[in-house]
Amino acid sequence: MTRNLWHSCGRYALASHFVGKPRQLRATFDRYLALARACGPVTVYAQKTRIVFQTRVRFAGAVVRQQWVDATMWLRRPARHPRLHRTESFGRLGYGLHFKLEHPGDVDEALAKLMREAYAVGRQAP
Repeated sequence: MTRNLWHSCGRYALASHFVGKPRQLRATFDRYLALARACGPVTVYAQKTRIVFQTRVRFAGAVVRQQWVDATMWLRRPARHPRLHRTESFGRLGYGLHFKLEHPGDVDEALAKLMREAYAVGRQAP
């Protein structure tokens, strides 16, 4: 652990995010994670309140809610998708997109295309 950071670090199990939640949420998350891993090497960090996907930097992740997965991605542009429920502006850095995923079938090819774009942002390649 690094000292004197603005946040606290801890060790959390990925499975802890799914305790008491419907089983389809774990299957939905696993399909979402598979999209990221199909792009290349990904490190997954289970934190206290979220799960982070990282290549060179964070590019996607998720928060497991009671009935759905709030799946997130960092893109340089706004995007459209039927499951998109919120877009945050990060100014010149781009946009945080939030997708409401309730079932494994919500993870589709359009989401895979956006994930490939987010992965490229996370690689920070020239």
